[in-house]
This record gives sequence, structure tokens and C-alpha cells, in this order.
Amino acid sequence: MEYRIESDLIGELKVPADAYYGVQTQRALDNYRISTTRMRDYPEYVNAIAYVKMAAAEANAELGVLDRKIADAIVAACREITSGKLHDQFPVDMMQGGAGTSVNMNANEVIANRALELMGHKKGEYQYCSPNDHVNCAQSTNDAYPTAFRYTFVRMNKILTQSLQNLIESFIAKGSEFKDVLKMGRTQLQDAVPMTSGQEFMAFAHNLQEEISNLGRNAVLLKEINMGGTAIGTGLNAVPGFAELCTAKLTEFTGDEFSKATDLVEATPDTGAYVSYSAALKRLAIKLSKICNDLRLMASGPRCGLHEINLPAMAPGSSIMPGKVNPVIPELTNQVCFKVIGNDTTVAFAAEAGQLQLNVMEPVIAQSILESVTWLINAMNTLRTKCIDGITVNREHCYEMVKNSIGIVTALNPYIGYKNSTKVAKEALATGGSVYDIVLEKGLMTKEKLDEALDPTKMLGAHELLK
Repeated sequence: MEYRIESDLIGELKVPADAYYGVQTQRALDNYRISTTRMRDYPEYVNAIAYVKMAAAEANAELGVLDRKIADAIVAACREITSGKLHDQFPVDMMQGGAGTSVNMNANEVIANRALELMGHKKGEYQYCSPNDHVNCAQSTNDAYPTAFRYTFVRMNKILTQSLQNLIESFIAKGSEFKDVLKMGRTQLQDAVPMTSGQEFMAFAHNLQEEISNLGRNAVLLKEINMGGTAIGTGLNAVPGFAELCTAKLTEFTGDEFSKATDLVEATPDTGAYVSYSAALKRLAIKLSKICNDLRLMASGPRCGLHEINLPAMAPGSSIMPGKVNPVIPELTNQVCFKVIGNDTTVAFAAEAGQLQLNVMEPVIAQSILESVTWLINAMNTLRTKCIDGITVNREHCYEMVKNSIGIVTALNPYIGYKNSTKVAKEALATGGSVYDIVLEKGLMTKEKLDEALDPTKMLGAHELLK
């Protein structure tokens, strides 16, 4: 392999001759071999930091701080990155020290070297376009880096909520399909009162629908940025007006409405928005996991469980038990949700660990939230296409359980009265007989009236029963 020699504060270092990244990226590659994820594994992240550098270059040019020719080359290089090019040139590990300096310099070096080529120079001829003096002009890692991953979360939240909406629509479709399937509702895993499978699946949909607005509310908090604050929020090395203009340019280039933080000194170490957004992800994960628990219970069996629904068979369930099929997709989703809950704990610890004018733990905050969002998107898409869309219901079995349940007597209160209902329930418990049969034997209701009372359309509430 051919190399070029670059130098920084620490000294000289070999960099692959064809690499667009430079010495500080190479140093990070040597120092940080921790996780299995790199910047390039998150295309939205790479695009976001390119947008930030594009906005800064344009703002600096308009303010007369940066030569227009250099600024145009930087903007052009950034546009290539946002179109999907050069992403392989972002190999830095997501886990690192330095509060994200290596990420920021990876972007600065790639953009500078591509800008040099666009201006007719060679990689590494930084006297014509420097990663620090030009691409990083009027910036610090401490404002550019968090702004980039704030925008990343905003972009990815749109993908996340679309995946969530698609999952909700699948639950709604099943709710409609199963609207007339009578089954027993349960509280504390005990028979409660009748309901329909349609109501159950609609409840799943409505339970998740709330999370779209909750995610949106918290994503808005991420749009307050600290560009122009530079190192600690005082704006050192940025000219007056840069913060406002850079924020406006980022809004113009991305189409998302960003706002400048009122107090840049406060905003630079503040991680409150990440804590809130991560908590919203956790809330979604908790709800999603509970739904998967319910699906696994309802599908338990097939002979010795509830056996109310059938999940699509995705794989043989055992290396020793023939014929066994496991609920692997809900199980997978459960595990993803556990990871998201754990990541939220990591975010909380990292947010608390900041000191004075900076929180140096932002890399693990970024990595944790990026992982949570990515895993949730993948899990919800998988749950929808490989499980929910293919669920079938065991209509007759569900109805037999209703007829044989003690809980059904509650639905008959409006017809035979509480006292008679109590007698029926007591006899059913003592003899093992069904409420359905005992009501008919005692002549409390005709079969026609009893069947009408247990019609799924009558199970919506007492007012419907009394009509």
C-alpha cells in the first residue's frame, strides 16, 4: 500500500495515499478499536455532519470570513457526501474519547481533501484548504459534533415513526379482520369478561399510536442547536452573526427548522434533549415488548396453552422436540426492547457524567441512541412483515373458552341479575360445568337470547347489551 505522510500535534503518521481522511482520523483508527460500529455504518450520521459543515462554510463565506472559492469547494464536497458518496471514508469507531473530536476531524479531513481535488490540488495540500482553518472555521467539535447527531436523530425519527405507523396499520387491519371473534378478556391472567379479538388488536394499535406524537414532541427538542458557541459557548473564533446565519443555513439546506439556543454557554454541556428523546424510545420499547408478551401468551400451546391465535411459523423450534414451533419474532422483538431500555440507562449515566462547560460522554450518548433507533426500526419492520401480517385466529376455540368460562357470567348480569349470576358462577365452580349450559338448564335464558347476548356485537359494553 502506498502512503502519504501527514502531521499533527503528536507528530507524523502514515496515511493511505488514496484515503480522503487524514492524520487525525488515522490516529483515531489506531487508538479506538472498541465497538463493531463505525461512522459509515450510520449513513444518516455521515450526511448530517456534512450538512453542518456545508452550513458553516456558506455562513462564513457570506460573512466574509472564508474565501468564496474555498467555501464553494467545501459545499460541493459536502453535497457529494449527502448524495451518498465517500461514506466509506468515515471509518472512525463510534466509541471514543475526546468528546467526539475524532468524528469531527474525520469529517473535516474528508471534506478538505475532496475540496482540494475539486480545486485541482492533491490530497494533503492543506495550505489551499485546511481541515482546521477552513472546513472547521468558526467551529469547535463541541458545537459541530452535537449539532450533527441532533440532526441525525431528527432524520432517523422520521424513519422510525413511519415504521411505527406501518406496524400500527397492520394491527388495525387485524383488528378489523377479527372484529367478530369472541374471546375471553383476562386480568391478572385470570378470566375476566368477554371481548373480541378485534378489540384486542385495535387496543394494540391505539396503544402504539400515542408514541408517534410522543416521539415527535421530543424530537422537536433536538432542533435547538449551539452552532456558533465554539469551544464552551462563548463564541470564541466565530464572528458576530455566525451563530444565527449558520443556523439559518442549516435550516435552508435540510428543510428542517432549527433554532439557535438562547444561552450557548448553557447549551454546550446540556444533554437534556437526548435524555428526553432516549426516554421516548424506552417508552415505545416498553409498550412494544408488552404487546409481544401478549402475542406469545395468546399463541401458547398448541394443545396446552391459550391457543387463541396462530403466529406464522418462521423456523423449526427445537433441535430435539419434533413439531415444535416457537414465537421467534416476538421473542426477538422483546430482546431488542431490552437493549433499548438498557441504552436509555447508559444515556442517563452519560448525561449525568458531564462536568462544567462540556459533557465529554456525548459519544456513548450518540452511539446508544443511534443503536436504539436503528434496532427499533428493524425490529418493528420484522415484527410487522414476519408476524403480525400473518396472524390467524382460532375462532371456534376462542368461543368454546368463552362458553366454558366463569367470567362469562359477568356479561349476563344485565339479563339475569347479579344474584342469579352469582348462583350460576358458584355452581359452575363447584361442578366444573359451563356457565352457558347451567343458564340454559335453569331456564334463566332461552338459547336464542343467550346466543344473542354473547354475540360479539353485544360485547362492547353494558349499554349495548341492554338495547
